Amino acid sequence: MERQLFDADHDAFRETVRSFCDKEIVPHHDSWEDAGIVPRELWTAAGQTGLLGFMMPERYGGGGARDFRFNTVLIEELTRVRASGVGFTIHTDINSAYLLDYATEEQKARWLPAFCSGETITAIAMTEPGAGSDLQGIQTTARRDGDHYVLNGQKTFISNGILADLVIVVAKTDPDAGAQGISLIVVERGMPGFERGRNLDKIGLKAQDTAELFFDDVRVPVDNLLGEEGKGFVYLMEKLPQERLTIAVVAAAACENILDDTLRYVKDRKAFGRPIGSFQNSRFVLAELATETQIARVFVDRCIQELNAGTLTVAEAAMAKWWTTELQKKVVDRCLQLHGGYGFMTEYPIAKAYLDTRIQTIYGGTTEIMKEIIGRTMGI
Repeated sequence: MERQLFDADHDAFRETVRSFCDKEIVPHHDSWEDAGIVPRELWTAAGQTGLLGFMMPERYGGGGARDFRFNTVLIEELTRVRASGVGFTIHTDINSAYLLDYATEEQKARWLPAFCSGETITAIAMTEPGAGSDLQGIQTTARRDGDHYVLNGQKTFISNGILADLVIVVAKTDPDAGAQGISLIVVERGMPGFERGRNLDKIGLKAQDTAELFFDDVRVPVDNLLGEEGKGFVYLMEKLPQERLTIAVVAAAACENILDDTLRYVKDRKAFGRPIGSFQNSRFVLAELATETQIARVFVDRCIQELNAGTLTVAEAAMAKWWTTELQKKVVDRCLQLHGGYGFMTEYPIAKAYLDTRIQTIYGGTTEIMKEIIGRTMGI
C-alpha cells in the first residue's frame, strides 16, 4: 500500500538522512556498541548536516520546519540501519518539544543554537529508582533559595545521560502539592553537585549511553526553570503523547525491516531440498505478520497526521504505543524462529533486533499503563 504521508521535501530529507546514516553510522555502529557510547563527533556531524535542529526556528540555526513527518523520516532511517544506539530522537522528538513550547526567548537564545549544531546534547530525567510510570511518586526536590533552586535527588535509566550537556530534570518544587508541585528544572554540565553514575549495562540498545544521575545541593539559577513553577506535570502530560508516538514510529519501521530481512532469509535458506519460505507454515506466519504490520503502518501514519494537526489524543497515542510495540515483539520473536539456530547467533541482524526490541513495551510508559490510560478515557 503506497503511503500518502510525505511530499517532495520529506523525500529530499530522507535522501540526506540515508546518506548520512550509510556514511557516518553504519561503518562504526558495532564499535560503538562495544564501547557503550557514540562519539560526540557524530552529534556535531549530524548538526552540520541539519539533522538535529530542523524543527527549530531559523534564527537559532534551525530549519524552521516543525513538522513531525521530518522526525518520522529520521526515525525510520535510523531504524533501517539498526542504529539503535544513536540517541538523536531523545533530542529531536522529545526535548525539542519542551524547549520550543516552554522555554523563554532568553533561554532559547542561550540553548537552541548549540542544540541545533550538536554541540549541546540533551536528555530528560524523569525516572527514579523508586518511581517509573508513577511520575507523581518522584522524590527529587528543588527548593527555592533566593535566585536559585537547590536540587537534590537521583535519576536512573536516563538516555543520553553520559553525553548530555543539558538535562531537563523533573523535580518537586512543592513536595506537599502533589502533581501541582512538580516543575521542570534545566541542569547544565559542570554545575557543582551534578554527578553522573554508571553507564548502565543493558541487554539491548548497547551503543545508547544510559546513566544514573545524582544531584547533591546543585544550585540551579531560577532562570533555568522551564515554563512555570508547578506546571511540570501538566507539561509532561502534554508532551508524552509525542514521545509515545515516536516509539510507535520506531516499532512500525522495525516490524517492516525485520520482515524484509526474514523474507530474504527464507527465500535463500533451504531445508529438505527447497527454500524454507515455501513451506505452508512459513507462508502463513509471514502472511499474518505482514498483515498486522500493514495495519500498524496505516494507524501510525494517521496518528502522525493527527499530531501535526494538533488533534492527537492521549488515548490514541497510548493505543499506538502499546499495540505497535507488542506487535514488534511478536514479529521479531516469530521471525527469529524462522531463522532457526542462526537466529540465536548475534552476528545475524535478527538476534540484535530481538534484544533491542524488548525495551519498547517498557519505556515511555509500559503496555499496562497504556491500557490503563485508554480504559480511563472510556469511562471505566
